[in-house]
Order: sequence, then C-alpha cells, then structure tokens
Amino acid sequence: MTNLNQPAPAIRSVLVALMLAIFLGALDQTIVAVSLPAISAQFHDVELLAWVISGYMVAMTVATPIYGKLGDLYGRRRMILFGTSLFTLASLFCGLSQSMEQLVLARIIQGIGAGGMVSVSQAIIGDIVPPRERGRYQGYFSGMYALASVLGPVLGGYMTEFVSWRWVFWINLPLGLFACNYIRSKLLGLAIPNRTPVIDYLGTLLMIVGLSSLLMSITELGLGHAPSDPPVYALLALAVLALLVFVWHERRFREPLLPMKLFTVSAAVLCWATVFFTAFQSIGLSVIMPLRFQTVTGAGADAAALHLLPLALGMPIGAFIGGRHTSKSGRYKPIILTGAIILPLAITGTAFTAPDNAWLSALFMVMTGIACGLQFPTSLVGAQNSVQPRDIGVATSTLALFRSLGGAVGVASLSAALLAMLHGLNLAAGNIEGNALLSSLNAAGAAQAHLRGELELTFRHLLLVSAAISLLGLGVAIALPNHLLRGREPEAQVK
Repeated sequence: MTNLNQPAPAIRSVLVALMLAIFLGALDQTIVAVSLPAISAQFHDVELLAWVISGYMVAMTVATPIYGKLGDLYGRRRMILFGTSLFTLASLFCGLSQSMEQLVLARIIQGIGAGGMVSVSQAIIGDIVPPRERGRYQGYFSGMYALASVLGPVLGGYMTEFVSWRWVFWINLPLGLFACNYIRSKLLGLAIPNRTPVIDYLGTLLMIVGLSSLLMSITELGLGHAPSDPPVYALLALAVLALLVFVWHERRFREPLLPMKLFTVSAAVLCWATVFFTAFQSIGLSVIMPLRFQTVTGAGADAAALHLLPLALGMPIGAFIGGRHTSKSGRYKPIILTGAIILPLAITGTAFTAPDNAWLSALFMVMTGIACGLQFPTSLVGAQNSVQPRDIGVATSTLALFRSLGGAVGVASLSAALLAMLHGLNLAAGNIEGNALLSSLNAAGAAQAHLRGELELTFRHLLLVSAAISLLGLGVAIALPNHLLRGREPEAQVK
C-alpha cells in the first residue's frame, strides 16, 4: 500500500482532489442530456444523437482498465493528471464543434480522459486508505455521483436555454484547470510502483473493437436497416468474433484485462447483470425523457431539466434506504428485488402520464429513481460479498464495467428504437416534411398539434419497450441467491 507520509489534513486534501475528479467525470454523463434537442436542431442531425452520450460512455468504459494498468507502470498521479488534462482539452473541442461528427469525436476523446479521472481515483483510495475505512470514503464518492446527477440536468438546462449548449462543455474548462492544478499539488506524495506489470494490449484492442462494433450495429438497426443488410451484418459479425476471441484470449493471458474465472461465480454474475439492466434504464431514460418533454410540450431546456430532476433525486434516496436496510438485515437480495419490482411499474406509469402533468410525472420519475438507487450500491455489496477477498478489487471494477456498458447500450438501444418508430410516423396528415423531432420544435398551429400528438404516442410505446426490458432485470433479481453478507448474523440470532 502506498503511503503519503503526510498528516491527516494532507490526506483529506488528497481525498478532496479525488472527489473533484470523480465529480467532473460523472457530471458529463448527465449535464448533456437536456441539451440534445438544441444540439440536434443546430446540426440538423438526429441519427448520430445517441453517440453524443454513448460515445462518451463507451470510451470511458474501455479506458478504465487501461488506466489501471498504466497507473501501475507509470504512477497514478501521472495518469490522473493526463486523464484530467485530456478531459479538459476535449471539452474545449466539444464546445467548438461545427458538426455532429466533430462533436461525437470530441466526446469520445473526452470519455477517454474521464476514464482516467474516475478509475485512477478509485485506485488511489485503495493505496492510501486501510480496507476497514474504504466503505466510508466510497460513500463520499457516491455522494459526488449523486450531486452530479442532481446538478447536471439543472446546469445543462439553464445554460442551454439562456446562454448556449456549448457552455455545457465550456464550463469544464475552469473546473478542469482548477482540478489539474489542485491534483498536481496535492498528490506529490504518491509513490511510483517498482514492479513492471504485463499490459494486455491485445485484450484491450479486442474489447474496443467488439464493444464499438456492437453499439454501432444497434444504431444501424435503429436507422431502419435490416440485420441482413451488409453494413449491419458485418458489424454484428465483427462484434461477435472480437468478443469471442477476447474471451478466449483472457482465459489464457497471465494478467487479463477481465479475468474470466470470476464468471463462474453465479452470484457475482447476477449482480453484474442487475447493474447492467439498472444502468440501461437510468442512463437511457435520462436521455429520452428530456427529448419527450421538449418535443411533446414545446418547453425549453430549463423546464426539461426540472422535469428530469425527480429521477436524479430519487436515486440517492433509494441508495440511502437500500444501504441502511442491507446493513441492518445483512441480506442484499430483498432490496434488489424490491427495486426490480418497482422499476417496470414506475416506467409504465410514466408511459401513460401526459408529459405536462407535472406532479404525476414527478411521482413516477421519483419512483424510477428510487428503484434504480435501491439496486446500484446493493448490487456492489452483493458482488463483493460473492467473491474471495483477494478478488474484491477485480469484482468491483467489473461491476463498473457492466454499469457503463448498460448505460451505453441503453442509450444506443432506446435511441435506435426511437428513430425506428419515428420513421413510421404519419406526418402527411399534418402536411409535415422532414424529421419529426426537429419539426416539432418549429411547427405551428394544427400541424404542431398533430405532430405532438403523434410524438406523445411514439414516446409512450418507447417507454413501454423500456418497461418490458426492465422485466429482464426483474428475472435476474429473482434468480439471485439470498446470501447473508460476510461478517453478519441474522437479527433473529443476535441477542
């Protein structure tokens, strides 16, 4: 374990630096969502819209294990500074983008930087904090995620409405520069490990190719292409081949990027699957719901941000309730199962609620957030409890991988489904031409009323698809074993 050899106040400064890095990385997962209609309207491009979010998340996901290995080789301070600097520079390019293609490319680079900020921060905590104290500090980091979830939509909405969507990215410039300077000065005591790790270059390449091809194929399907079309077929075949070779390679490599042995632990795999389906809904809905509210009601980005706020507030509430109950009972399955039952009911309720019914919409959004919050941290506890103590670190990083994958697949899948449904809209009756989402922002009179009615029905069907997918998460929760957490006894036995 690395020691800072500094007094407690200095260690607290290090923790503040790490929380700042995590906050910046988490903020960009939520702050952009309410700006998507304005971005698509300016660039007249809806087809690449999903990649503004999923490109960032896929890049961050793939970069996470790479930074872990490079941190072992070159030192964690150097890696977190590189990640923060790259994130800040890419934020500048995001704000300067003149096309959707440029923005997606800049977002991918931004995600690569964010992967270093988040993953290296977690590794540094493992270096400087004793195991018995890590739970407390992980709670602080969870608070940063919750704060980013709440502030992101609000900041993004008001900046988009009253300044420009470009400031959603430019706000990272002063924050990123401050973070770089603070991290550079406060992490001077971190030592550089002497051992030379084996970096899994081939595994990294196979993961990048496999995941990128999979998400691109999902997007192509949403644009109306059939699975047998050459581009889609080629992408799907490449994804399957790359991921199969990745699994074969990881089973034989000395220091694998993703150890396959952990996939023989059924409880851990089910916890990872739970996080995947929960992230699918929470991140996917955070992108879809502002689009629904703005295009159906004609409201601005600031109002859409407030509409999304109940979802963001519900997640930390659910996490708090779930954490307290799990700690008290010593069992994680009841909490995960409760969240998995609430989630499809809440999404279905949202589907049949008019977007302008503020109070009822807020109620179902809070329920959705609570359902997700009940499952996220509890699944982490379940996964860590399911493996041997020496594998807890790998199990935790794998859960983070599944969480990011779930979010990326959720955004790509729901966006693809939305685009497919939009292709089938009856616009002729309203004398409307072009893209339905963009037209809804500019149409007037009877044409606008007709189009918004069509869009409300489309989003209802999309939310029902989302609710149906959440039933898969319910099936996973039912399959979870009802294990007792290590070091705990049932309350009935405690006298």
